[in-house]
Amino acid sequence: MLARDVMVSPVITVGVDATVRDVAKTLLENRISAVPVIDGKGKLAGIVTESDLMHRVEAGTERRHSWWLEAFQGNWTLAADYVKSHSAKVADVMTHEVVTASPETPLHEIAALLESHQIKRVPIMNNNGELVGIVSRANLLQAVATAQPKLDVQLPDAAIRQKIMDHLKRQRWAHAYNLNVTVANGVVDLWGVVESEAEKKALHVAAENVPGVATVNDHLLNRPLGWQ
Repeated sequence: MLARDVMVSPVITVGVDATVRDVAKTLLENRISAVPVIDGKGKLAGIVTESDLMHRVEAGTERRHSWWLEAFQGNWTLAADYVKSHSAKVADVMTHEVVTASPETPLHEIAALLESHQIKRVPIMNNNGELVGIVSRANLLQAVATAQPKLDVQLPDAAIRQKIMDHLKRQRWAHAYNLNVTVANGVVDLWGVVESEAEKKALHVAAENVPGVATVNDHLLNRPLGWQ
């Protein structure tokens, strides 16, 4: 699946001249946790999330630095925190460097972006630099929840075995010694010596996910300590 298959569109946005109060109301009224900020030319200028509004003077939640922590922080850090908690302008509290993706980005790449940048959503931009959607962690969960189960396909045993073996050859983690797969009436038996319990489990999962497999029997042995 691609980003365009799960993205929310159209996207609720605010202008770069919006106030922090405007943003807070927008988040609450639309039950969303972030809102992209658009400049006067209709281009993405930044994004504001709930976490950007967590430490605000209006709520009495601004950061309180102890004297010993202030001694180790530069004045610029303290000044930046002050702006973040006191400024009424969305331009002062938004994140300017926004991680984005295109509608054709595969979902596994979206998931990698979310994880590596420790963010919860990715704005989706078309080739003209226009905001056309947004993909959040929740949208990825929706894709999992609505995925159709594999069909009960009847394949010849030889075809099942070939699919399993071909799949395992492409997996970097599959290092089982003397690995063999036998299939009879859709029942798969796994043989060999594995390096870890994680590899054993992965081999089992790989086999049971092949269409036509009825049962997987595990005859895999753990590699003895010091075994060459």
